[in-house]
Amino acid sequence: MTLFTGFFSLRNLILYFWLRILFAMNDKELLEVALTARNHARAPYSQFLVGAALLCGNGKIYTGCNIESSSFGLSLCAERVALAKALSEGETDFRRMAVVAEGQRPVKPCGACLQLLRDYAPDLELILGNLEGQYEKMSLTRLLPYPFDSGDLPNNSTK
Repeated sequence: MTLFTGFFSLRNLILYFWLRILFAMNDKELLEVALTARNHARAPYSQFLVGAALLCGNGKIYTGCNIESSSFGLSLCAERVALAKALSEGETDFRRMAVVAEGQRPVKPCGACLQLLRDYAPDLELILGNLEGQYEKMSLTRLLPYPFDSGDLPNNSTK
């Protein structure tokens, strides 16, 4: 086996393309994916359209949009839709999530979304944007520094 054929083995090529996808997706590109997902939002009551894109460790991206119900408590946020899609496909390694909505400043996830994201992706980096192209990066820990977690449950709650 020569050096050339060893370097271009199938395993190395697959690894190369996965790493390229994972690290080549910059913040603005992930925001663009979230912006595209926003086009599918169903918000007949609030007219507040939101899109999200969740980048996993294997390079896959799961998108979500908000879906409102006339019974407002049943509405789904874009962030939770994207997370649920990823979890339902067996994903467990989450890297970054972009969220885009209209507003004077980059939109932030609601408390329910922050809690669910902290439950399943505590180290997630958030890229929050608006339609004017403004965006900022934040950690979940910064937005929800003291989450409810398993330590808050009584010891016998799992029995």
